[in-house]
Amino acid sequence: MSVDYKKNNNGKCPVMHGGVTKAGESNTARLWPNSINLDILHQHDTKTNPLPGFNYKKEVKKLNFKALKKDLLKLMTDSQEWWPADLGTYSGLMVRLTWHQVGTYREFDGRPNVGSHRFSPQDSWPDNTNLDKARRLLWPIKKKYGNRLSWSDLMVLAGTMAYEHAGFKTFGFSFGREDIWEPEKDVYWGKETVPLAVNRYGDPQDRSSLEAPLAASHFQLVYVNPQGVEGKPDPVRTAMDVRETFGRMGMNDVETAALTVGGHSIGRAHGNGNPDNLGPEPAGADIHEQGFGWNQENGTGANQITSGLEGAWTTNPDKWDHQYLDLLLNYEWESKKSPAGAWQWEPINLEEEKKPRDLGDPNKKARLMFTDADMAMAMDPEYRKISERFYKDPKFFEDSFARAWFKLTHRTMGNKENYIGPWAPKEDLYWQGNVPKPKKKYNVERVKKMISSSKLSSSDLITTAWDSARTYRRTDKRGGANGARIRLEPMNQWEANEPKKLSKVLKVLEGIAKKTGATIADTIVLAGNVGLEKAIKKAGSKAKVPFNPGRGDASQDHTEIKSFKWLEPHHDGFRNYFKGDFSVMPEELLLERASLMGLTAQEMTCLVGGMRVLGTNHSTAKEKGVMTDKVGALTNDFFVNLVDMKYTWKPTGKNSYDIIDRKTNKVKFTASRADLVLGSNSILRSYAEVYAQDDNKEKFIKDFIKVWTKIMNADRVNLKKLN
Repeated sequence: MSVDYKKNNNGKCPVMHGGVTKAGESNTARLWPNSINLDILHQHDTKTNPLPGFNYKKEVKKLNFKALKKDLLKLMTDSQEWWPADLGTYSGLMVRLTWHQVGTYREFDGRPNVGSHRFSPQDSWPDNTNLDKARRLLWPIKKKYGNRLSWSDLMVLAGTMAYEHAGFKTFGFSFGREDIWEPEKDVYWGKETVPLAVNRYGDPQDRSSLEAPLAASHFQLVYVNPQGVEGKPDPVRTAMDVRETFGRMGMNDVETAALTVGGHSIGRAHGNGNPDNLGPEPAGADIHEQGFGWNQENGTGANQITSGLEGAWTTNPDKWDHQYLDLLLNYEWESKKSPAGAWQWEPINLEEEKKPRDLGDPNKKARLMFTDADMAMAMDPEYRKISERFYKDPKFFEDSFARAWFKLTHRTMGNKENYIGPWAPKEDLYWQGNVPKPKKKYNVERVKKMISSSKLSSSDLITTAWDSARTYRRTDKRGGANGARIRLEPMNQWEANEPKKLSKVLKVLEGIAKKTGATIADTIVLAGNVGLEKAIKKAGSKAKVPFNPGRGDASQDHTEIKSFKWLEPHHDGFRNYFKGDFSVMPEELLLERASLMGLTAQEMTCLVGGMRVLGTNHSTAKEKGVMTDKVGALTNDFFVNLVDMKYTWKPTGKNSYDIIDRKTNKVKFTASRADLVLGSNSILRSYAEVYAQDDNKEKFIKDFIKVWTKIMNADRVNLKKLN
C-alpha cells in the first residue's frame, strides 16, 4: 500500500515525535531530530507516582460524601482575603475551573486527561488566566480529604457543586478520575507557537477543515474566541466555530446551546483594567511566586483582569435563574469595548434594576455583557430556534443543560461501569456505550472445542479478536472487545476490519455462541485465544492463554454511530495497516496506537514481532514484515531475522523495504517502516535483541500472552488481574 507521508495541514493523526522540538526536550531530539521519541509510551511511569500501589478506585469509595458536599458548598461563600470572592461567592470561578478542565476533550482521540489541567502547558494558557487561584482555593478541601479525593475528581466536582450552591439541580456526579503526576506527552495542541494564533483552518470558509485531532478554534484556547472569529465581532461566523468545536467534543446543537446558556447563567467576566499590567503566567513566573501567575497590584476584586471582557451575564450572577434567555431574546445589543480593550456585547436601554451590582461598591451598578458566542445563540438560525424553545419551556432547558453538563464532565470516564459514588445516575445514556451483562453461564471448554474444530484459520481467529479489542482507548475508556461491537455499524464496515472476511468469521462464531449460550463478545475473544494456543503449540510450547468470561453483547440501538466512528483505525502498525495520507511517518503512527492502547515500548515491540509471524497482517500488506518461514507459529523468528547482519535493507517505496541476503543478493523478506523501526531505534532494538536470543524463546511467548491478555481485558475495569 503506497502512502504519501508529507507535511500538510490535513494529517489524520499528528503525534508527538522526535522531530518536534520543545523546551525541556531531550538531547536526542535536538541532535537527531528524525529519531522517534518514545516518551509517549513511558509517560505516567510508576517512578513519577508518589503513591505506588495506592488503589484510588477502591479508596475513594470510603469518602465521607455528605461531609465533602457540605464542605464544598460552604467553600463557595467562604471568601479568602488573598483572593476575594465576587460579591461573596466563588461559584462562577469554580464553574469556569471545571469547564476549562473538561472542555479540552476531543472525540478524535479522547484526549487530554482531565488531571493535566494542573500542569504546563494548560496551567499557563492565556484562556486559563487565574484558574491557578481556583485550585489554591480548593486546597483546604484536598488537604482534608487527602488521597481518597483526587485533584481530578475535585476539580470536576467543584463546578458541579457551584451549580448546586447557585440553586440548580444537577444530573449527578461520579468519582473515579485518577490523578496523573506529570504533564501528558502525547497531546497534540497544534503546530502554532504563538498563543491565540489565527489561521489554523485549512479553508477559512470551511470550519471542518480544522486539522484533526484539534477542536479549539485557536492555539491555547479551550473553546472559541469570546470576542469573535479572530477577535472580530461576528456572531454568525462565531456560530460556525462554536458548532465545529463543540461537535468535535461530541455535542449536538441542543447540547451546545444548553451548555452555552447554562454555562453563562451564573458567573461574570473580568476585564476592568489594563491587561499589560498582568504578570507572567505560572510557568513563566519567578520562583517566589510559588506557581502563581498573572499577578498584578490591586489585581483582585473590582480591578481583576482575566478574559479581558468585563461584566456579568445576568443581574444576579450568584443565583441560578432563566434571565439569560430573556436578555438574549428580548433586548437589542450593541458591540462595545471593555475597559481592558476586549470586544463584547452590551444590551441597549437595559433597565437600571436589571444591571448587576458593582464588584467594588455593591451600592453601584455595573455592566451586563455577552460574548460573541452568546450572541450566536440568537443570531444563528438553528441556535435561535433552540434558544426560543428553551425560553418557552424552562423545564426542557434545565433537563437539557443538566444532561449536557453531566456529559461534558464525564466524557472521559467511559461507560456506567466506571462510575463510583452515591451521586452517579442509574439511567443508561446513549453516549456512554453501556454493555448489558450476560445472563447465562456456559461451558468454556465446549466453546473452545467448537471453535477449534471449525474451518476458520488461526489467523482469522486471532485477527478478529484483535480487531474487536484494539479500538480500546485508555484516554476516555471507549472501545474494546466487550460488547462485540465489531459486528455492528459502523465497525463492521471499516476497511481496517476487512468486512468481507469479517462477515464470514462472525457467521461461524455467532453460530457457536448461539449453540453454547456464550455471548458473542466472549466467543470472539475465546476464538483469538484458540488461534493463539494453536500457534504456540506449533512453536513447540505448552503455554496456555488465560481467559475470563463475563463480556456482554451490545445492540445496534445502543451504539451511537456518529460517536463510534471516531474509533475507526486509519492506521494499525500491529497489522501493518496504513490508510490514507498522513503528515507523520508510519512508525510514529505505531507509537500513537500503542499509546492509546496503554502499551509500553517493550509491550509494543513484543506485539509487533508476534503479530507478524502469526500471519495477521492486513490484506493490503500481506507479506510485509512477515520475517519467518514458519508463518502461523509463535516463534521469535521476526526478531532473529530483524537483527541478523546477514541481511541488508533496501528502500523500494515510501513505506516499503526489501530485506536482501548478502550472499545470494536475493530478496528474502519485505518490511515496512513500522517493522524496521524496531531495529533502527536504539531502545527498541535493545528489546528486539532480548527476544532474538536463543534463551528467550519461551520468554517471548509468555510476554506475548501477557500483553495479548491485557488488550483483550483492557475495557474490563472491574476485572481482577489474571496471573
